[in-house]
Amino acid sequence: MQKPIMAVTGDETDEETELAPSHISATTGDMPTYQIRAPTTALPQGVVMAASPGSLHSPQQLAEEATRKRELRLMKNREAARECRRKKKEYVKCLENRVAVLENQNKTLIEELKALKDLYCRKAE
Repeated sequence: MQKPIMAVTGDETDEETELAPSHISATTGDMPTYQIRAPTTALPQGVVMAASPGSLHSPQQLAEEATRKRELRLMKNREAARECRRKKKEYVKCLENRVAVLENQNKTLIEELKALKDLYCRKAE
């Protein structure tokens, strides 16, 4: 005997239906025909029938979902902006340190240049 095939429809109001081989012989040969009959048992608790995404949500649920997604997006954006500002501060500090080091280096080189110029001028005399 063949196993019955279970079919789930897209409507919320439709129940699960069972397709069972019909006892009426098929007119086209060996292919069995199927008839639709009501299910013998209800769905177990917690089992939900599949339906199209649009049929499950009311306009209010869609608006709440959109609001939730917007809030999540805004929260992530705030966190990303906070991280960006932190990185920018770190970058600016690094640049300020580099400026200080280069200024000291420049001052040292200017003093060394003056000392060499003085030494060269004294030798020329």
